[in-house]
Amino acid sequence: MEPDLFTAAAEERQEKDPASSPLAVRMRPRTLDEVVGQQHLLKPGSPLRRLVGEGGGPAGASSVILWGPPGIGKTTLAYVVSKATDKRFVELSAITAGVKEVRAVIDGARRAAGGYGKETVLFLDEIHRFSKAQQDSLLPAVENRWVTLIAATTENPYFSVISPLLSRSLLLTLEPLTDDDLRALLQRALTENRGLGGAVTLPEDAEAHLLRIAGGDARRALTALEAAAGAAIDKGEPEITLATLEETVDRAAVTYDRDGDQHYDVASALIKSIRGSDVDAALHYLARMIEAGEDPRFIARRLMISASEDIGLADPHALPIAVAAAQAVAMIGFPEAALTLSHATIALALAPKSNAATTAIFAAQADVRNGLAGAVPPHLRDGHYKGAAKLGHAQGYVYPHDVPGGIAAQQYAPDTVHGKRYYEPTRYGAEARYADVVEKVRERLKGEGG
Repeated sequence: MEPDLFTAAAEERQEKDPASSPLAVRMRPRTLDEVVGQQHLLKPGSPLRRLVGEGGGPAGASSVILWGPPGIGKTTLAYVVSKATDKRFVELSAITAGVKEVRAVIDGARRAAGGYGKETVLFLDEIHRFSKAQQDSLLPAVENRWVTLIAATTENPYFSVISPLLSRSLLLTLEPLTDDDLRALLQRALTENRGLGGAVTLPEDAEAHLLRIAGGDARRALTALEAAAGAAIDKGEPEITLATLEETVDRAAVTYDRDGDQHYDVASALIKSIRGSDVDAALHYLARMIEAGEDPRFIARRLMISASEDIGLADPHALPIAVAAAQAVAMIGFPEAALTLSHATIALALAPKSNAATTAIFAAQADVRNGLAGAVPPHLRDGHYKGAAKLGHAQGYVYPHDVPGGIAAQQYAPDTVHGKRYYEPTRYGAEARYADVVEKVRERLKGEGG
């Protein structure tokens, strides 16, 4: 493989004519100091600093796995490492590349190192999509340091990357970009010569909307900014108005403050719409939260609570659906997480409703707070120690599995609350079965019924 002539030519063209490249490419950090966010990885003496030879450490001493959600700078960090260490930069995607392409890069890296002393950084995006055999093909290059591997993944590497590769790499966890991180990046893009060079300004309302639609994705934010700036310049406007931004990105501004009252109002409306079985209203509020850039994990947590609070045993499948949605959301993130949240919201909204489990635990907690704890009946106490029998502990306990029907007529609750009924099931959905069962069980516990 020859030197990366196409990359070199692209960089030379960009230096001569900055406008020839997309804004997201032009604003790509050239050094670690220009990287926004990820401050936990950029402190003096950090592994990432040592990787590029700062602080007296050897440059490029390790291969790296970057783990984090999309659009937060994994490719950028790989590019910065290659520039800082003056290495060739080769990028592959695990979606389209296979073992053949990986071996070609490795062979080229060995020839480049031997022929003209140029080492190679191989950036492999979405490594979790590689099979075990494909990941195995990387091991010789990593072990012999024929390449500096920088692999990126949006999935937990402990589950998606083979152990031998993981143990030979430095694992760095990237955090989502904050609004302040993106705001700093946008201001830099607006003012620097390699960006828009002060051609337009961005008012606060337009900036707020741009941050919302970006959803923590720097690439998306810069792409939208570039398109809106172009439209404003074509109109002869000195600033990017909210109307121009909306027109350009084809998305209406969502009135929503993630840190203010509307955050709680919309979340409340979502849950109350689910409770009221209005699936269309629930989807509307879900869409508003998604479009406002709400954390999908927050939405998923609210759905899990709703499944127990408002549905309970009327549909025993509701909570597993909500939990599965939360797990999926944590793994995939936006934009695909919107599909999973929609799936769960629809299921919960259309499920039969019961708050019996909620009222039951609230009533039991109220009694405990009011001092109705009471002593545990002696026959239920622990009898697995010397002297327990002399105290009468565990004496007279009837083992339910030895009784026909598996229900022994004996007292379980303390005297203070014996006979109290906390769980009052409804006749909605699957809970109707529990309503029939609980009455029969209570009769058997009192020694009544057959």
